[in-house]
Amino acid sequence: MVKISKDEVKHVAKLARLGLTDEEVGRFSTQLSSVFEYIEVLQEVDTEGVKETSQVTGLENVKEKDEVLPFKVDGEELTGEKLLESSGLPVESRQILVKAAIKKS
Repeated sequence: MVKISKDEVKHVAKLARLGLTDEEVGRFSTQLSSVFEYIEVLQEVDTEGVKETSQVTGLENVKEKDEVLPFKVDGEELTGEKLLESSGLPVESRQILVKAAIKKS
């Protein structure tokens, strides 16, 4: 039987920079001990010949090729340069300059 001590829970909490109350330390000690006991039970299961899986749903990411399409307004194709010119804001290095959203301290 694996028993996770309160000192071990406090040590891990300190490493993770978690502030735990004494009540939480006691609760987590009990819960983690139960988890490790269950892991010991699972280690007894014979998994010889069982393929490893990372997920079991069979779902895959859908990927499509990026395609750049022309941007048209009233039948006229607008280029990046025309769009930058139309912004009315200052442009530098093909980027529109805006006010800082985050101030440095």
